[in-house]
Amino acid sequence: MPSKAEKLVVIYVRVSSNRQTDRSQKADLQRWVDALPDGINVKWFREKQSGKSMDRAEWQKVQALIESGSVSSLVVWRLDRLGRTASGLTKLFDTLQEAEVNLVSLKDGLDLATPSGRLMANVLASVAAYENEVRSERVRAGMAAAKADGKRIGGSQKGVRKTVTPTKEKAIRKLKADGESVAAIARAVGVSRPTVYSVLGA
Repeated sequence: MPSKAEKLVVIYVRVSSNRQTDRSQKADLQRWVDALPDGINVKWFREKQSGKSMDRAEWQKVQALIESGSVSSLVVWRLDRLGRTASGLTKLFDTLQEAEVNLVSLKDGLDLATPSGRLMANVLASVAAYENEVRSERVRAGMAAAKADGKRIGGSQKGVRKTVTPTKEKAIRKLKADGESVAAIARAVGVSRPTVYSVLGA
């Protein structure tokens, strides 16, 4: 097993899809790394995959390093970059404590090395899971509204302009107010993205 001085500080960066960028995460994390003392071994891992499952390629590499005793600290931009399920995150916290790996979450001000940090970590994990469930529920509600209005889910047919009913307009505006992206709204309501932009711009 590596000595404490030889262990790695692992920086983990994740976004959910190829349409998203990790630029802001990387900038904040790089500033954190730049403030480290000289001689600290730092290794970066980046991936674009949903946080609903902990079974992710780059994350599996991080986990293998943790289990081998090669990691001193795991650093993320925000806790939900590690995952979006309370059960998965809680299990991870236990694993990190057993392996004596500190967890740092920049945006959450989290340090797992302290009792208050461990309590905060579990609270934040529950909040992340709750927000994910609420987001999924909003999308399902939008799909239900579209189906009730007789709309085919999956977008408009090529070359055919769809009429947006008041019910669909209401669903589009509600999902947007709840913070959903245009792409997610279009999928949920079953219209094209230009149609969503048209409704929101009206």
